[in-house]
Amino acid sequence: MNEAKIGVIGGSGLYEMEGLADIKEVRPKTPFGDPSDAITIGGLGGVRVAFLPRHGRGHRISPTEIPARANIYALKSLGVEWIISVSAVGSLKENIHPLDLVIPDQIIDRTKSRVNTFFGGGLVAHVAFCDPFCPDLSQILFQAATEAGAKVHKGGTYLAMEGPFFSTRAESNLYRSWGASVIGMTALPEAKLAREAEICYATLAFATDYDCWHEAEESVTIEMALANLAKNVGTAKRILRIASARLSQERSCSCAQALQNAIITAPEKIPEEMKRDLKLLIGKYVK
Repeated sequence: MNEAKIGVIGGSGLYEMEGLADIKEVRPKTPFGDPSDAITIGGLGGVRVAFLPRHGRGHRISPTEIPARANIYALKSLGVEWIISVSAVGSLKENIHPLDLVIPDQIIDRTKSRVNTFFGGGLVAHVAFCDPFCPDLSQILFQAATEAGAKVHKGGTYLAMEGPFFSTRAESNLYRSWGASVIGMTALPEAKLAREAEICYATLAFATDYDCWHEAEESVTIEMALANLAKNVGTAKRILRIASARLSQERSCSCAQALQNAIITAPEKIPEEMKRDLKLLIGKYVK
């Protein structure tokens, strides 16, 4: 099914975009349950885009409870090849100010309670993840953000924490000592699952606060984070509109063949039920 080539995972305000044409809602079924919510598909500048609210409408799903496997699988089933993640993050660097945008190129995984792979249970795959965000998509987003007038930082390390609590001051300073640029709760396992699904994935990380390390600034609160994220919705919409028009070309990055040499299990040893459930992902490699 080729309903949309571009997927956007983010807040519910993003799919209420001016000029979004031929809108419809779909609720794909997946072997991993239901996605976070209905997926809104619409035409944006001649390109079909699928919008998925990560936390569900009304922000009712906590970061740890997000059905990430169902979300990524559902987007894959719609024909999505590019996923743009829009998320709120805390800044861990003095020069990344609240309301700045970061397009990270690296990630540190500090999650601990999330399933982060489609595989297991009789099928082993080891997927390369040295560059966790698609460099081609990240470059397109950087150019679009620059044109949209955002104060954007290209590159940086995203520290993915478990949540739902924010960091302690000691943790925040530890992550700063590691060289992390921003901290958030949602880039993983999305980025890992997108890579297994051979979908290009990149993040528009909007800084909403200085986490809690900055002694001269107020410690982060959810009210502060949501208020600043709301201020960036307009910027995110401008970036998406510019970027979507440039994502019609064929992909040349390695994301599109991430599973090619990653599946280790002998085909005859893979359970038939798993072959059926994961045909969308592994069908071109495992018969």
